Amino acid sequence: MASWLLWLIFVFTIITVGKGKQDGHQVCHPNDLKGLTSFKAGIHVDTSSRLAKWVGHGCCSWEGITCDETTGRVTEIRLPGFISTNDFVFQSQMRGLLSPSITLVSCLQVIDLGGLIGLAGRIPPSIGLRLPNLRKLYLYGNKLIGPVPGSIGKLSKLEELHLYENRLSGSLPSTMGNLKNLNQLLLYSNELAGTIPDSFTNLTNIVQMDLHSNILTGHIPQRIGEMQVLEKLDLSENLLTGKIPLSLANLNSISELYLDTNHLEGEIPFPSSFGQLSSLGFLRLDDNHLTGRIPASFGNMVSLQRVSLANNKFEGVIPSSLGNLSALKELYLSGNLLSGQIPESVGQLSQLIMFNVSHNQIHGPLPHELSSLENLQTLDLSFNHLNLISFPQWLAELPSLSRIYCARCGIQGEIPDFLQATPSPIQELDLSSNHLTGSLPAWLGRLTQLYKLNFSRNSLVSRIPVSVRNLQYLGVLDLHSNKLTGPINNVFQIGNAFSDGSLTYIDLSDNNFSTGIAQAGVGSQTGFNLPEALANVSSLEKLKLQKNHFTGRIPVGFLKLKRLKELDLSDNLLAGEIPAGKPLTDFPQSSYSGNKGLCGKPLSPCKLRLAHNRRVHHLRWDRLEEHTITRTDDETEVSLKITLY
Repeated sequence: MASWLLWLIFVFTIITVGKGKQDGHQVCHPNDLKGLTSFKAGIHVDTSSRLAKWVGHGCCSWEGITCDETTGRVTEIRLPGFISTNDFVFQSQMRGLLSPSITLVSCLQVIDLGGLIGLAGRIPPSIGLRLPNLRKLYLYGNKLIGPVPGSIGKLSKLEELHLYENRLSGSLPSTMGNLKNLNQLLLYSNELAGTIPDSFTNLTNIVQMDLHSNILTGHIPQRIGEMQVLEKLDLSENLLTGKIPLSLANLNSISELYLDTNHLEGEIPFPSSFGQLSSLGFLRLDDNHLTGRIPASFGNMVSLQRVSLANNKFEGVIPSSLGNLSALKELYLSGNLLSGQIPESVGQLSQLIMFNVSHNQIHGPLPHELSSLENLQTLDLSFNHLNLISFPQWLAELPSLSRIYCARCGIQGEIPDFLQATPSPIQELDLSSNHLTGSLPAWLGRLTQLYKLNFSRNSLVSRIPVSVRNLQYLGVLDLHSNKLTGPINNVFQIGNAFSDGSLTYIDLSDNNFSTGIAQAGVGSQTGFNLPEALANVSSLEKLKLQKNHFTGRIPVGFLKLKRLKELDLSDNLLAGEIPAGKPLTDFPQSSYSGNKGLCGKPLSPCKLRLAHNRRVHHLRWDRLEEHTITRTDDETEVSLKITLY
């Protein structure tokens, strides 16, 4: 009996102690509770309703909170903006201020408050002193302001720091160079200024560093090549100056390197020997002030898939060694001073889908080897010294080519008929600034996948064919500076593949266009009214009809063009009052200049003109009605007619 009682006492003791431990784990540590409730108090909008469930003192059961099973302390706060379920992904928002009391939760290892859109305030200055165990800090995609605290350099265990897409300012603290365990540093799309600290080169475990879209200045650290495990480096869209460091060639693990849109100068210093940058697949150096020649050693970086050297000052010939880049899919060389011919070896790039060498000094002839580029989808040869005379038919027979840009390539004669039946439907066609003559062919309507058509600055002399009504995907139409005539109604009767239309840009300026029913113009000239149908193109953003022969009034229906951002009706024969209202009254006077009969905002106000009239009428502001205004002068009755001009 005694032994039985002892057994019951033992079991009761175990249960009681266990329950006590369990209850103890459900109750927050006082500092954790205070830190979390302060965070909740700073948020006044939570579209996910997660914080509304934070009630009581058992914070370890709250949504988004994880606790250590042994100590009961909060170790993770995970409240990201994107919430994934088995059925959908939901974008939630929290609006309010980030409470500095969050640092009271001193055992935190993970803070994920990324992508909440409306979280404002500052990163707590003491974060590095209060949260020594922090491994991951995600505060991206919010409205945080102020500097990156220098104390962050004390977070010796930090592995991932994501602060991108905020409004952070100030300089980068040099103390961040102490984060020896950091492997991801994402600070892009902020307002960070100053130089990149040399101490950043001490981050020898970093795999990804992205600082693009800030206002960083100064040089790229010379010892950046010591970051041996770096796989992605993005310093683009800043104000960096100086030369590209030689040590970059030592980044053996680098696969993505983006230094574009800065003020870098000098020559490309890599690769200096075979085998360097052998993993590099994506390289952007465009929009800088780089000079010299494209190194022949470029052909040794055989992993390259996408290369952009556009908008620099490179000169000399395109190296034939580029033909060794068998994985290359996109090559952008536009906007330089390159000369010579396109090397035949380019025809070996069997994976190439985009080739842009526009705005250089390249001359012809084109190598026939380009006809081997079976995967090429976009080709831009515009604004060189090619003088092709005729459009190469073999070019139009490339099986995948759908975007053709051959502006100012010296092409003469009529628009070639073989363009109507290319193996791949043409989506974009630019033959502007050539010497094309003849008419716009009726077969244009067969290019049913066409989105962009530019035949501007030629000598075309026909009307716009009725068949253009079939171009239901057409978004950009540029026919300016030709000798085209007749109506333009067909353009505005294009069948739309989309409910609100597809046309966004129309330039028919500097032609002899007219439309509608002939009317008396100004003086002895004859013109035509603007088409009412134009008002139905609700998707239109830019409309240029200057230097034609349009007369009459601007249709009131033009007020329906709510998306219109640019309008030019200057140098026509238009008359009457400009319809009052947005967007027409928001455009500058230059949009309507050169039309002597136009008045009303933004031009000078319309005036009342009194005219003697033997008949008895009065034109009122709102309607026409008969009204007699007479005066007797020498026994002669004179009526006055008030007319608005």
